[in-house]
Amino acid sequence: MTPPPASTDPEITASRAGSPLDHRDGAWWFDWCARAAVFAGGVSAIVFIVGIFLFIATQGLGFAFGTLDWSEFFTSIFWRPTGHPPTYGAFALIVGTLTVTGVAMAVAVPFSFGAAIYIGEFARERQREWLKILVELLAAVPSVVWGVVGLHVISPLILHHVEPESGVGTNLLNAGLILGLMSAPIMTTLAEDALKAVPDTYREAAEALGATRWQTIWRVVLPHARPGLSAAVLLGVGRAVGETIAVLMASGHSIRIPESLFDPVRALTATIAAELGETGKGSDHRAALFTLGILLFLITFAINFTADRIVRGRKRKA
Repeated sequence: MTPPPASTDPEITASRAGSPLDHRDGAWWFDWCARAAVFAGGVSAIVFIVGIFLFIATQGLGFAFGTLDWSEFFTSIFWRPTGHPPTYGAFALIVGTLTVTGVAMAVAVPFSFGAAIYIGEFARERQREWLKILVELLAAVPSVVWGVVGLHVISPLILHHVEPESGVGTNLLNAGLILGLMSAPIMTTLAEDALKAVPDTYREAAEALGATRWQTIWRVVLPHARPGLSAAVLLGVGRAVGETIAVLMASGHSIRIPESLFDPVRALTATIAAELGETGKGSDHRAALFTLGILLFLITFAINFTADRIVRGRKRKA
């Protein structure tokens, strides 16, 4: 019995030989370059983050553990780096950052979750695509543009309709509204992805039992999407904590403990942005600002790490 003729197809020949298709066509070289580029891209992200943290640490840790009075740093409301003697109290700055973030989340969470539920559960296919594009475009608006909106749109509205006793339109409420609008797009996208990850079989089973559309969403979809929704909120918090220009323009930039929504406040990021250019190289003032940067880095890292653990825990459970 004569053997079948050898195949002339290079792919079949290469697969039988267990070798690359053809060394002469450069396919192996392209594959190696692609793997190297992907590996370099992944490693570079880690290297950049570590490098940024090391740079901030080298600028601020010596002052933080050598000169800075930690009890004053976390309890004093007086930030007077040019005083005699200088005072480095970050308590009012921390409170300002947290209160602005809290107001922002009070605004962003209902808007973003409502938009995500409508896009993911009620909108038709073509309408869903257009809404997702609009949300992504909203997320691409520069922060300085949001700051201008806070100065020239929201501030006059606050002064005209609310008339705060301070007579200042740039205050905690203004900054919180701006940050809420800035955080809502990314939270909407993440929340919509979390709702989409819930299997359709859950919805079909609920509808088969006679549940209405809203009962299905409230009793079935949202509970199963809770980890993803929690991660969306945490990432929105990280976005709000790390925002600089819009907060600087809309918050009033006044060091105080706010007693109402209409009091001006100052955030950690705004303090660094406003004062870093006026400091001398090697001065305690500059080192104190880098200490604030270390604090911000640790806060945002903790928020993002918590969000990542929530998502990973959900995947392991699934």
